[in-house]
Amino acid sequence: MNKSFLKFITDFGPLLVFFFFYYNADKNLKVAIPPFIVATIVSLAVVWFFEKKIPMVPLIGGILITVFGSLTIYFNNPIFIYIKPTIVNILFGLALLFGKYFTNEPILKKILGKSIMLKDEGWKILNNRWIFFFFSIAILNELVWRTQSEEFWVNFKVWGLLPITFAFTALQIPLITKYKIDE
Repeated sequence: MNKSFLKFITDFGPLLVFFFFYYNADKNLKVAIPPFIVATIVSLAVVWFFEKKIPMVPLIGGILITVFGSLTIYFNNPIFIYIKPTIVNILFGLALLFGKYFTNEPILKKILGKSIMLKDEGWKILNNRWIFFFFSIAILNELVWRTQSEEFWVNFKVWGLLPITFAFTALQIPLITKYKIDE
């Protein structure tokens, strides 16, 4: 199976399942979350089956979706699913922030160092930008779910956060180009 197709399906398949159930159940989170959790677990199992490992980010995401989705259902309170992106982004920001103090180099270099070759200054700048990005997205999620309707928040999660993340990532290309180490 094509690796990039597999990644696309396992990354976005659970989200499509969520949207399908959310919009076909009169925008009901309680109906949409259980199939979302199941689809997430299935996607992690598929990744494991084909790759014999699960990357850390999808694994953490899957665990948090399961925990916060289950809490939302159990307590019949959507606040748990609303704050999941906030917590995830804060955790990633903290990992990048404090990780560099424990490893003596930016965490992004440890994660991406084999696929992107940058000078140390470039890694430091890129790591700091992602720290800022993760904390900013956490704040933005809080602002949206606290001030907007549930349906707006659900759409913002996909049609807002994904494009923002893609745009931010694309904006890092000049930095990567500037500090790239030629082989």
